[in-house]
Parts: sequence; structure tokens; C-alpha cells
Amino acid sequence: MNVGVIGCGLIGKKRAMNLDKHHLRAVADSSINKAYDVASGLTGVRISSDWHDIVRMNDVDIVIVSTPNYLLAPIALEAIEHCKHVLVEKPVSISSTDILTLIEAQKKHNVKVKIGYNIRNHPSIIKAKELINAKTIGELMFIKGHYGNGSRLGFEKEWRSNPQLSGGGCLIDLGVHLIDLSRMFLGDFTKVNGSKHTYFWKMQVEDNAFLHLETKNGNVACLSCSYTEWKNTFLFEIYGKLGKIKIEGLGSSYGIERLTYYRLRPQLGPPITTIWEYPFEDESWRLEMNKFVHAIKNNIEPDCNLVDALEIMKIVEHIYMNQT
Repeated sequence: MNVGVIGCGLIGKKRAMNLDKHHLRAVADSSINKAYDVASGLTGVRISSDWHDIVRMNDVDIVIVSTPNYLLAPIALEAIEHCKHVLVEKPVSISSTDILTLIEAQKKHNVKVKIGYNIRNHPSIIKAKELINAKTIGELMFIKGHYGNGSRLGFEKEWRSNPQLSGGGCLIDLGVHLIDLSRMFLGDFTKVNGSKHTYFWKMQVEDNAFLHLETKNGNVACLSCSYTEWKNTFLFEIYGKLGKIKIEGLGSSYGIERLTYYRLRPQLGPPITTIWEYPFEDESWRLEMNKFVHAIKNNIEPDCNLVDALEIMKIVEHIYMNQT
């Protein structure tokens, strides 16, 4: 399928470079140099500094939106209204109201919209789903997760630190990944508690957030995210009545991606331990794209859609609105 990419920063470039057999037809960024960088070495790719050009192109089937948060929803909406299928990065919007507008537009124009939660497609998460579906850890009880980094010098001056542009801090950035994964394994959450804090960075958004989420059946997710995690860390633990799955690392600065499966013995005591390591290149971006195209061609809902985005945003907004 033919693809146009709007937003040529770090994530947009990753998307453009991981289209697999699909064709990059156009790129746009307000910084024309970034657009040229993404298109460098490729033939037949149109380049623009105006994202409106991309959504109006007749030969573009899919629009990928990888911009700062405040632009995601308006660009996705116009793409939908031009009958394009859309892959829009998390969190989709800085407001649940905007997501509701997107849902209505999607229904009207009968297109597919997928949300960019690439961690779903990391090999450790895929393996965890396989183990859980095979009942290896039994009935699920609760989840613990942490995702953090230390950011970088000057971070307090970047768009992610401006609430008008980002919608919030580490919760709407890193935390939404943890919420998404927890919903994927445990289902919808009916009780939401948490807090946000700005401990270190001199900015208007939080640099740490802590969540306690509970399903109607009593399954709990205890999650935290941080911009003051001085050693980049990803940790996600799934507890069942017959064992536990521990996922750590995402590659690169987060360390080798690893899944450890602890299987309980009948007499308890030290569990039987099996470890899988995934030291190879991150293919989650390519897999996510191919899954989206599969959904389009088979006229099925993508595995992470606007309804998922809405439920995640409701949780984020609850934390933001219920703490001064």
C-alpha cells in the first residue's frame, strides 16, 4: 500500500524506514530539512513542509501521523475526512473529546485507524501473550510495571514539557504504554487512583506518576512512570496463580530485552525458571505496520484502535483532573 508520513522526527523516521514491502510516497514536516532527511536515498518520494498536502494526495492510502501531541488529532481528523486509513501515534490527542470526534469521523468515512503503541509488538510481549494464552501462569491476578528515563539536558524547554503542546508529562508519554499493556492483559479498569508529581525538572508537567488501577473482577495494575529514572528502565511483571512473567529491557539504552518465566512447583519454594533473550534489532515498527495493513485488507478492527485510545485517555484525564 502507498504511505505518507506526517512528522519526520525520531518516530516518524522510524515509521518511514520500517514500511516493509509498502511504498513511501510522501513525507511532510514543518522543518523541510527533516523531511528531506527521511526521504534521502529514496526515489519518487514527494516532500513538503505542509502536512495538508499529504492528506490530499490521491495515491496515498495510509497516512502516518507522528507529530507533537497537540497536532495528532487535527491531522488525523483531516486524513480521515479525506478517506485515508490512519496510523496515529499515541496518545492520539491531549483530550478525550477529540478522540470521540475521531471515532465519529471514522464511522462516517468507513476507514481504519490504528494507534501507534509499538511496545505491543516487542518480542517479549508477544511471547508473554503466547504463554498466558497457553495457561502457563494460570489465572491472572495482578500486574506491576515501571517505565522511566532520565531525559536529557534542556528537556524542560522541549515541547514535551509544555502542557499546551504535550497535554501532560511522563504519564501521557510513557505511562500510556503501561496502561495499554495492562488493559491488553487484564481488560478494562473500573477504578482509577493515582498521583503525579514534579520532583526534579523545572517545568509545568509531571516528571513522575503513580497509578493503581483495578478491574471489575479485582485484578490490579500498579504502575509508575518517570523522567527521573537515571538509568533507562522498562519493567513489566504479570502475576498468575501458577507462575509469573517478568519482562525487562526494550533494547538499546534500556538494556537487552528479556522475558523470564517463573513456574511454581507443587511444593512452592524456588520456581522453575526459563529465560528468553531478544538481543536483535527492534522490529516492532515493521510488525505494527504489517498488522495494520492486514486489518485494512481484511476489513477488521486493528488490535489497538480509537476505542482503546479513548479508554486510556480517560484514565490519564482522571489522574490529571483529580489532583491539583
